[in-house]
Amino acid sequence: MTSDTPARRRDRVFSRRRGAPSRARRRIGAAVRMLAALALAGGVYTAFAPGAFAEDNTQLSTAAQQGKELFDQSCITCHGRDGQGVTDRGPSLIGVGSASVEFQVGTGRMPMTRQEAQAEQKKPQFTPDETKQLAQYIQEIGGGPEIPAGDLTDDLKTNPEALARGGELFRVNCTSCHSFTGAGGALSSGKFAPSLHDATAEQIYAAMLTGPQNMPVFGDNQISPDEKREIITYITQQLQENKDPGGVFNLGGYGPATEGMAIFLVGITILVFTSLWIAGKS
Repeated sequence: MTSDTPARRRDRVFSRRRGAPSRARRRIGAAVRMLAALALAGGVYTAFAPGAFAEDNTQLSTAAQQGKELFDQSCITCHGRDGQGVTDRGPSLIGVGSASVEFQVGTGRMPMTRQEAQAEQKKPQFTPDETKQLAQYIQEIGGGPEIPAGDLTDDLKTNPEALARGGELFRVNCTSCHSFTGAGGALSSGKFAPSLHDATAEQIYAAMLTGPQNMPVFGDNQISPDEKREIITYITQQLQENKDPGGVFNLGGYGPATEGMAIFLVGITILVFTSLWIAGKS
């Protein structure tokens, strides 16, 4: 049996040190494996999810290309490159759709001159064609609600049933803010519901679809497209032409109920005083 001399023990220690990887080498190897796994995962994601990068390669129509030029000149400062929005300046336009652009730009509310409680209607800075081009650009890069093509009320103008249904829907959904006559009204925090007397059919439809300012969004699952058209018919055929549903006196625009109540109260008062006068004479 051989003795375990110091020299042999030293040789065994050095042999183990040469055979086992150092701590630094183990750390480097782990980092390399992690980077390789990340690169592999990124490659697989890129291969199977190309739609995530399709935005940069979107082919714009001619109208949208013209709209992009207008956007880059007048809107990019607040709404950012490709409509992504700028913090504390303007919101993202991705998903708002052409309907929102046609309402905001077509009524002169955009571009805003300064940040206020509410964007007020003013003279539009873009022509109708330029507004359509801007709307088409935003629609193609982000999607969203669109105004149907064609005349929205042409086939309902002579339909009394559609007019009656539109009036009922308007009174249920719109009068709390816009009043029974469509004249608008004050809201909280310096905001207000605008008058509907000069609004076009397209603007009203776009407002219901997109919910500008304080107005709620009335999606097609809440108010169907046909019901929206009936509401527009009532506004354009009844309210904008000052056809008071009550008859002669237009007592608040509530319809015949207020006029009937007023006639009843006035009539009863006259009858009471007449009876007292006759009784006094006798």
